[in-house]
Amino acid sequence: MLRALAVDDERPSLEELLYLLNADPRIRSVQGAGDATEALRRINRALESGPHGPEAVDVVFLDIHMPGLDGLDLARLLTGFARPPLIVFVTAHEDFAVQAFDLKAVDYVLKPVRKERLGEAVRRAAELRGTTTRIPVHEPDPDHLPVELGGVTRFVAVDDITHVEAHGDYARLHTGRGSHLVRIPLSTLEERWRSRGFVRIHRRHLVALRHIGELRLDAGTVSVQVGAEELQVSRRHARELRDLLMRRPTS
Repeated sequence: MLRALAVDDERPSLEELLYLLNADPRIRSVQGAGDATEALRRINRALESGPHGPEAVDVVFLDIHMPGLDGLDLARLLTGFARPPLIVFVTAHEDFAVQAFDLKAVDYVLKPVRKERLGEAVRRAAELRGTTTRIPVHEPDPDHLPVELGGVTRFVAVDDITHVEAHGDYARLHTGRGSHLVRIPLSTLEERWRSRGFVRIHRRHLVALRHIGELRLDAGTVSVQVGAEELQVSRRHARELRDLLMRRPTS
């Protein structure tokens, strides 16, 4: 079971988070801290007492916007520790997701916090700590991908995805209605969706052939028009892409 530390400078938000964490059977104990400086002191004491000590912390549920030392600053400090706790960001702001994932965060939960969504973050942390109880897992739906939007899990149809952009170990899915960041490497999606007509055109981009409107050649450079965006095609992928487009069925 996990020993948690919840950090938020807004008292009502902190109390709600403590309540939800205490209600999760995978949480053994949870402490609260009103700012990142206090949290850092508690984490230092936890590390001094050792992984089995009375103040040990396995996972920190961390707000981002706080006075003084903010959540991202604290997470950066913890990356320098020999045995840092896991980090789950809990914030009202979507804009810092990429930075959070670059800091190896376990999850990024948006406020207002829903019990089910927080439970998913706890599950991920428990799996990484090797403390979770195994439960049956349903096979994923191959036609849809779950994404987080405003704290709500939605399912994006693969056929609606025009292209995918790499963000380290994460990927941003682009559709005609917006984009979504998911915790899946581009190479994984390339392998999974090759049979569905997705092709790698660049080290950063995977494109659905059916959504390519134009192939452009200009002064030795190759690009494709996908919706309103023009994406560059690398030299190593240009020939394969041209061949695939030539063989693409026409309506």
